[in-house]
Amino acid sequence: MNFRHSTSAAVAALLVGATSVSAADAAGTADAEAKPTEKAIERIQVIGSRAKVKEIAGAANYIGKAELEKFQYQDINRILRLVPGVNIEEEEGLGLRPNIGIRGTETDRSANITLMEDGILIAPAPYAAPSAYYFPVAGRLSAVEVRKGSAAIKFGPRTTGGAINLISTPIPTEDFAGFINTRFGSFDSLTVHAGIGGSNDDFAYLIETFQASSDGFAQLDGGGDTGFSIQDYVGKFRWNIDGTGGNQHYLELKVGNTNNDSNASYTGLTDADFAVNPYRRYAASALDNIQTEHKQFQLTHHIAVSDSVDVTTVAYYNDFFRDWFKLDDLDFGQGRFRPTALYGDPANCDAFCNSVLDNLRGDGVSPDDAVQYRHNARNYYSAGIQTVIGWNFESGGVNHDVEFSARFHQDEEDRLQFRESFRIDNGALIQTSVGLPGSQANREAKANAWAFYIEDEITTGRWRFVPGLRVEVINLSRLDYSTSDGDRSEGPTGTRENSLTVALPGLGVVYDATDNLSFIAGVNKGFNPPGASSRQDVKPEESINYEAGLRYSTENSYFELIAFYNDYSNLLGTCTASSGQGNCDPGDQFNGGEANITGFEFAGNVVFDLAGGYRMPINANYTFTDAEFRSQFDSSFFGDVVVGDKIPNVSRNQGYFSIGVEDDVKSITLAAQYTGNIRTVAGQGAINEFQRVGSRVVFDLAAHFQVADKVRLFGEVQNLFDKAFVVSRRPYGLRPGKPQTLIVGAKFNF
Repeated sequence: MNFRHSTSAAVAALLVGATSVSAADAAGTADAEAKPTEKAIERIQVIGSRAKVKEIAGAANYIGKAELEKFQYQDINRILRLVPGVNIEEEEGLGLRPNIGIRGTETDRSANITLMEDGILIAPAPYAAPSAYYFPVAGRLSAVEVRKGSAAIKFGPRTTGGAINLISTPIPTEDFAGFINTRFGSFDSLTVHAGIGGSNDDFAYLIETFQASSDGFAQLDGGGDTGFSIQDYVGKFRWNIDGTGGNQHYLELKVGNTNNDSNASYTGLTDADFAVNPYRRYAASALDNIQTEHKQFQLTHHIAVSDSVDVTTVAYYNDFFRDWFKLDDLDFGQGRFRPTALYGDPANCDAFCNSVLDNLRGDGVSPDDAVQYRHNARNYYSAGIQTVIGWNFESGGVNHDVEFSARFHQDEEDRLQFRESFRIDNGALIQTSVGLPGSQANREAKANAWAFYIEDEITTGRWRFVPGLRVEVINLSRLDYSTSDGDRSEGPTGTRENSLTVALPGLGVVYDATDNLSFIAGVNKGFNPPGASSRQDVKPEESINYEAGLRYSTENSYFELIAFYNDYSNLLGTCTASSGQGNCDPGDQFNGGEANITGFEFAGNVVFDLAGGYRMPINANYTFTDAEFRSQFDSSFFGDVVVGDKIPNVSRNQGYFSIGVEDDVKSITLAAQYTGNIRTVAGQGAINEFQRVGSRVVFDLAAHFQVADKVRLFGEVQNLFDKAFVVSRRPYGLRPGKPQTLIVGAKFNF
């Protein structure tokens, strides 16, 4: 089957009578007054606007433009700290490749959540290989939406934890407008974010670029650049077919291109070396580098057929290439092994282990081919078309807002990888051999899927009931080629196939007790599909998820308290290089059996009026998560597990607090983020010192000053007290968070 050609047939079939919304344009209107596109926004977006949060029958959070501008974060990890229930495992301290989970789901490569940009699946291959090695540039986002529990069944295929939607810059509503946002700071960091655009009755457009670079804060033995550079471009072009500018019938094209070059490494430090200098990087990782390119095309069309019926459709295509050239294996004469074996309790590191570590640090001379780098090169593409038909009507005093959606999607991951091997000679890497293309991995993983959902928002009096059903029909395959057949002329040596159809019901309920107080409850079936590389005994991840809580809001305050319980019949674990597993094939999955994840989320914000026209905004959130296995089993991935063992890589306690003083011209805000201890290996009781990522509190400080109507100055200090802390022990040793970072900048609007 030709996956790319079959997309064309599906597109043609679904476009008949179908139309689409510009979710990108919808994104930017979220903090502003209602626009004529509001109904289209609701069809594709996760939430659509801050005002919509309180109407949703389930847990939902919205971070708008004002909150994003307060700290000018370019790191999605810091942005998502504002949302309860989101689990984050940092990697390189810069937010370039985030690891995100929701309500206790595995964080590794954000593979267990539905990740979208402007309402469209954005992971490189969300079905066949969902690890999100591409992530939209956080510094150009205009809003971030998070939806959890029963409210997430619209957004699949992964419905266990929830969905995150990243909203791009909107097309300006003025005839002509633009902005230039510049900033510079510690580690020679420099950012320029600029855009121009405009709208009239017939045509609207936006041209935007985001350019960023830094030398990095890691200190490479012998010196060297550990930073990154990003070049990001987005164009949006909208034709108002009705010629009124009212957006009741329009067509929009969105195109994007992102290049990222970063000297990022998987290699961390031993506990002893971290204690001396947490920002050190070993000499053996000097060549670690990842280069990526992402291309995006999105064609959207929307029509309001009548006052009660609208049809929205989007066709999309994403192409992504990456080559992560990084230290992969070691061979010092006693067999090949992963660097994972060198880390942990130093009592388990014998004379050979210590000798290897000395070589990695740059001391002495290793054997030839001792340090083996891998070109972890992969090509991805994903394409599809999705249509949402909305029908609003009233019957017997009961209002119905019905949505029906169909999506055809296909994606592919192609691996053609090889090694370059080196001798380390007193800190210098000397190349000693080069492998043939495909000699380390030579395979393709493919997927095609039909996804359908129907949902009815039923409103009667103070009650809202939202029953829904999602159906996924998924076909997965993997083709393996000989590692000596780099051009694949000999054909596949083996195939794996996996097909499944699953029905995912959900129900959300809202009761508006007063105009300010609402009670919510929901239940839904959680699902994560097995990957194309999975072994035959692997089952899908399935759970029944429950939630209940309340929301309270006034003009100057908002509070939400929600308890959740996810009852897994089967938990899945996925082998990746980033997970630090050395005894499994990347991409393979493993059954984790029964598991329970229980917890609650609190979020609140309030604004106090002070004398002299000043205001004091206070924001806080807290999440408690208890995640444990309810089965006993032995696994090469999970380890030896008994009932009651805690699921690793989940913080039991995490929270966020910010307080500020502001008026219409200036502001200053102090924020604190807390993460409790994290267990890195399944177990119970006290956490072993060398299997723990310790708790931390990190403070940020930001200030703004509006010097003129169109000119705004800002400054911030991230990690205000320069706290050294560990963010992860995987895959190879301890890795640090970002040290104290000073940033100043200015934004010009015109």
